[in-house]
Amino acid sequence: MKITNLKVAATGFAATLAMTIGLAVAPQAALADKVTITDIAGRTVEVEKNPKKVVLGEGRMIYSIAVLDRDNPFKRVVGWKDDLINYDPDAYNKYKAKFPEVTEIENLGSPYAAEYSLETVISLDTDVVFLNLGNLLKAQESGILTKLDKAGIPVVFLDFRQRPTQHTVPSLQILGRIFDERDNADEFVDYYQKNMMTVFSRIEAIKDEDKPVVFIENAAGYNPDKCCSTFGSANLGRLVDLAGGLNWGTKKFPGLRGKVNPEVIFTDDPDVIMGTGANWSKAQPGTMAVLFGYEADKDAVNQRLAALAGRKGWNELKAVKTGRFHSIYHQFYNSPYHFVALQTFAKWFYPERFSDLDPEATFVELHDKFLPIDYSGVFWGSLPATQ
Repeated sequence: MKITNLKVAATGFAATLAMTIGLAVAPQAALADKVTITDIAGRTVEVEKNPKKVVLGEGRMIYSIAVLDRDNPFKRVVGWKDDLINYDPDAYNKYKAKFPEVTEIENLGSPYAAEYSLETVISLDTDVVFLNLGNLLKAQESGILTKLDKAGIPVVFLDFRQRPTQHTVPSLQILGRIFDERDNADEFVDYYQKNMMTVFSRIEAIKDEDKPVVFIENAAGYNPDKCCSTFGSANLGRLVDLAGGLNWGTKKFPGLRGKVNPEVIFTDDPDVIMGTGANWSKAQPGTMAVLFGYEADKDAVNQRLAALAGRKGWNELKAVKTGRFHSIYHQFYNSPYHFVALQTFAKWFYPERFSDLDPEATFVELHDKFLPIDYSGVFWGSLPATQ
């Protein structure tokens, strides 16, 4: 009888011990499915690791996700804004041809607009929402952060636009941790840094007085009746400085961009002029922008470049006369591929110093190594000298 009671006691103790261990392990298992990160806005956020359903505040975030989820960049994306469709249809069509399911992604519009449907975000069982750092103030003022927090949906801010040279690497590392794709993130970051250094290592010794003054026309010709917007010390303006140029807008505007009267440009007569362009024919019918992208061809690019240089007053500028009038794919300003633009700028500024550098080969290699789509099209161009 005593032996029986002892066995019962031992059995009860084992069961209790098992329950205790189970209770101790359960929270650890739950914690193992979460990752705590500091986003680019400096916010501490706890996010489900390897989420299955994500919402993008901007569709062009797919440029970055593609280097991590290389088998299918859309496998997690359940909702987004339609800016990729409207402002880079060449890329959208290229991806759609390989991943037709992209058409099933819910178009949620702008997260900062009154008509943004929080109910739809919730109904999609969204694990995390990614927003752009440049829209932090809008997110705060619109109340979307508070609403998503109350719904239990974490928000993570990334940045490939405001300060791309500072924030691209940490943004990719954040995505790599959340998506459980740290190896892919590290591999791309190594490639990114190597390609950035191909320029940095060669311009350090160049004195400011020997550097060309460079004017960037943001979205050149997007609206044929308006000119001009340019970049300040951030984004492409910063890339110009890092490529060994003196960005005209850096001394004029403290922020990301600003508007300028073309008469000021004509007066200053910068050494190099660059515009940005993309296939905006759908978003802005009648645009005279250079329609760069995966479906562009060189003849059309050259015709559009000539038209921009032929605007009243522009053909008298020395940059046009000396063959230093260029244009480049606008979407480099919002993607982790901007090292391709950096290399292109450097080659434009110092063709002899960078004679061995081939930015197009770099972009082709990037596609071959990191992207699920093939390289095609045209992404930059230059006019020959007119004198």
